[in-house]
Amino acid sequence: MADNVVVADDEVDLSRRKFLTNATIATGAVGAVFVAVPFIESWTPSERARALGAPTELDVSKIEPGQMTTVVWRRQPIYVVRRTPEMVAHLQGHDAALKDPTSDKSDQPPYAKNVLRARKAEYLVLIGTCTHLGCLPKQRFEAGSPEMGPSWPGGFFCPCHGSRFDLAGRVFEGSPASVNLRVPPYEYPNERTLLVGADEKGAA
Repeated sequence: MADNVVVADDEVDLSRRKFLTNATIATGAVGAVFVAVPFIESWTPSERARALGAPTELDVSKIEPGQMTTVVWRRQPIYVVRRTPEMVAHLQGHDAALKDPTSDKSDQPPYAKNVLRARKAEYLVLIGTCTHLGCLPKQRFEAGSPEMGPSWPGGFFCPCHGSRFDLAGRVFEGSPASVNLRVPPYEYPNERTLLVGADEKGAA
């Protein structure tokens, strides 16, 4: 009878040992998963990182001639204007009224350092914050409008402190802003698509 009791105790001890071993392994595995999750997540960019750096894509064919749309890149408003031939023509003839007509002191990629300040005459791409104190300039595209005066060629007006910019984002004399509106890096992967935040140098 005593032998039977010893065998039973051994079986209980063996079962308990197996249970504890399996429980320890399971707990270790679960812990390893929890430790690994932050490590694995660190391989992928966070939402904030994507917001700060990811290029923004826009189908420019959906913009009507003479109209503007706004997209966001790096938490900045990007103005995209589809200029008509008349709007492009109004870029000529007022250089003497501008602070930086040739954009020598202003911020733009090399391919936008021209009278149009653009890769294509049809599309103007600007960072839509005033270079004075960061307000959002409003569109005043109508040339010679009563509000802006008969010599107004069309462009942007900042309601905060009165800075004025033409349809290439060039600042007028008498404006608090000292330089032209900035041009972000951008490219056209195809005829319909504008990619803001990437160009020949890659993503900005």
